[in-house]
Amino acid sequence: MQFFLEVTLSGLLSGLMYSLVALGFVLIYKASGVFNFAQGAMVYFAALAVVGLMEKGMPMWAAIIGAFVVMILVGLATERFVLRKLVNQPPITLFMATIGLTFFLEGLGPLLFGSEVRPIDLGIVDEPIQSVMDSVGIGLSKFDLFASGMVVALVAALALFFQRTKVGRALRAVADDHQAALSLGIPLQHIWAVVWGVAGFVALIAGLLWGSRNGVQFALTMTALKALPVLILGGFTSIPGAIVGGLIIGASEKLAEIYIPPVMQDAFGGNFGGIEGWFPYVFALLFLLVRPEGLFGERHIDRV
Repeated sequence: MQFFLEVTLSGLLSGLMYSLVALGFVLIYKASGVFNFAQGAMVYFAALAVVGLMEKGMPMWAAIIGAFVVMILVGLATERFVLRKLVNQPPITLFMATIGLTFFLEGLGPLLFGSEVRPIDLGIVDEPIQSVMDSVGIGLSKFDLFASGMVVALVAALALFFQRTKVGRALRAVADDHQAALSLGIPLQHIWAVVWGVAGFVALIAGLLWGSRNGVQFALTMTALKALPVLILGGFTSIPGAIVGGLIIGASEKLAEIYIPPVMQDAFGGNFGGIEGWFPYVFALLFLLVRPEGLFGERHIDRV
């Protein structure tokens, strides 16, 4: 039981890291109806900006601020030069535009900041907390706990932003009905610019945490794929859904990695390693068959 709890807890904490990437998708999709395929590239670009600015002599705190400014500019430029040109176009056109943005950022980042693998040292080591290990015998990682705290703080800040600020209320109005928001005088293009800026900030936090764990490398772009099962479970328009979906995917992935291979080997023989790589997608596929809109998504009812 103790080992089971340790694996589950580790999975839950890792799931919050997936939720962080999923948040960027949710913010943009909720406000504009655009599935931003470039979110993974934004994570990579933000992490590259931090290490690139540090290599130019900036201290880490200044590099993070500089990367934040860069990501805001990326978001504003995306709205101004891409989305604004494609207003009222079919969703597939906007989706294809974000695919183009993905390749643009994946090429621009290494061109500006270099492509070699580099670490980000946030000062938090990925090792068990000794006091917790001694008291309950569970290996709780310092880095996982720190990353989870960052995610919780970010979600709380976003919740306050959406609920308590004038811009946040405008964002919720745009998310509910674009045309109604426009009729009330809410500048849709300005709201989209804010959303893309916030998504850039979320990508920066994700890039810092994932870059600190795995190093700043092109593989960070694949974190977007890890977020897809999270979005399917939680719903594409729900911030709480991104968190709950991440927790479910993280825990189920770790448990499947530990407990499914021995059962499959006993039943069929052979090697069944690497389950953690594909299990979340199978799990999400099965969930789609039961509840396509996700746990917190809006249910669509076809009228006959």
